[in-house]
Amino acid sequence: MQDLIRKLLTEVGEDPNREGLLDTPKRVEKALHFLTSGYQADIDDVLNGALFTVDYNEMVIVKDIDFYSLCEHHLLPFFGKCHVAYIPSHKVIGLSKIPRLVDVFSRRLQVQERLTNQIADTIKDKIAPLGVAVVMEATHLCMSMRGVEKQNSFAVTSAMLGGFRSNARTRMEFLELIKLRGAVPGIRDLSAGAVCAVDD
Repeated sequence: MQDLIRKLLTEVGEDPNREGLLDTPKRVEKALHFLTSGYQADIDDVLNGALFTVDYNEMVIVKDIDFYSLCEHHLLPFFGKCHVAYIPSHKVIGLSKIPRLVDVFSRRLQVQERLTNQIADTIKDKIAPLGVAVVMEATHLCMSMRGVEKQNSFAVTSAMLGGFRSNARTRMEFLELIKLRGAVPGIRDLSAGAVCAVDD
């Protein structure tokens, strides 16, 4: 990989042998391995048996989970907050495991829509809850650094499964509790499962 990075530096007009760039290929290789470490992660190892039988069937929410990912189209970062909720049927997930789950799927080449779905589907598959909801809000550097160059825009995606999809009151309770930053325009549309919502 380091040879490829040296070639890339040459292609963009740089001298990979100048002092400031001598160790850049090594650093970039290390960074890329970390930023794509989700490919090597095993979900069961990440959850590490932290699935517990609990007599509880009210909403569980972990909100404001920071995440960082790489856009698969330009290999530029996108980052923001992830909010996860589920309604247990028989089992709950250890709370610290939900941010770890977000990290596993974030540390891959991604599009935000797929990332949102993968988190929701994994929770659904692992504990068969009555419903799962995931909302992600992110700034995409492929929009702000290049292209349309809109620095203040961000994307919101949601996956509403089970009770969150079929029950408007449950969905609205979740959206009210997470209170998206800056009162996102169109949040009412999101709660109704509009453009950014992902069906089950």
